[in-house]
Amino acid sequence: MLKNKKNTQKLNITYKDSGVDIDEGNKLIKDIAKITETTSNKGSIGKLGGFGGLFDLKKYRFKDPILVSSTDGVGTKLQLAIKTKSYFNVGVDLVAMCANDVLAQGAKPLFFMDYYATGKLNKSTAIEVIRGIAEGCKHSGCALIGGETAEMPGHYKKNDFDVAGFCVGAVERDKVLKKSSVKKGDCVIGLSSSGIHSNGYSLVRKIIEINSIDIFKKPEFDNDTTLAEILMKPTLLYTNAFLAANKNYKVKSVSHITGGGLIDNPPRAFSKNLTLKLDMKNFKLPPLFKWLKDKANISMFELSKTFNCGIGFLIFVDKKDAQEIINDINKVGYNAFVIGSMVENNSKKNVIFDGWNF
Repeated sequence: MLKNKKNTQKLNITYKDSGVDIDEGNKLIKDIAKITETTSNKGSIGKLGGFGGLFDLKKYRFKDPILVSSTDGVGTKLQLAIKTKSYFNVGVDLVAMCANDVLAQGAKPLFFMDYYATGKLNKSTAIEVIRGIAEGCKHSGCALIGGETAEMPGHYKKNDFDVAGFCVGAVERDKVLKKSSVKKGDCVIGLSSSGIHSNGYSLVRKIIEINSIDIFKKPEFDNDTTLAEILMKPTLLYTNAFLAANKNYKVKSVSHITGGGLIDNPPRAFSKNLTLKLDMKNFKLPPLFKWLKDKANISMFELSKTFNCGIGFLIFVDKKDAQEIINDINKVGYNAFVIGSMVENNSKKNVIFDGWNF
């Protein structure tokens, strides 16, 4: 009796068959080269495609520089970005989340690198994200000197992607901002945010889901703009505001209001023996945040610990310098105002809200 012979022929499986197209990735690098060139500054050297990005710190003529770095992502705002195709906006967000943190140490952002990971590379989507990154870099004054695009089938769903960023800045050693510089009686300047920025979107998405909200319709608090457009506004870049405020080195400390909102972020900018007293009696909570509070049915404390509530950046200065600095900030296109003062910590709270009922 004849036996069936086993099929010993091996199947040819290429990297492309597994879902990774190296040639497509190389085409992307060529397509984005012109975009990254628009972000060049006097320190950027070299071209895309190398094993590392090059930057010439000497061109900035620092005497005794300290490098300051920050890395971040944009959280679950990406889920809404994919749904609304707001790819450009999250590119801006990515830079802002990193560059604004660098400012908090007193540093000027110098260069940026990005990491883009996806299940299946969609070149047009990737280019839009990188266009947004380039725009953010131009607004923050840093060069986009390189990055990484990773195609990871099986790890991400086909249309899903993730982004992360890495920003480096520099400041003279004797100009590094120190929280010990903040004293009782100092004035705190608030800068308006452009909206939610890039924190709290897991709660935002839960609100949308539970209330069955159509984000492509106009919300009750705004007759001109869809909720999707409002929610996807990119994070404001505060580089020009900080440089204007600190032109005479009168800024004592800075707080970028990110995850943890107005409760957890400000204390990172001053010593534990002090309390920030926020004067909220004349501050109008933006309609978007009132809407979020109502839809989530949460307290002001919970709202303030989750969102920036309309204040994206705090600058701590001597009281006598406050008005001049506010004027300088507003001249470069921001909305700056006195929002609080520093008092002794007698309540074991590092932040108190005068005028908001918790």
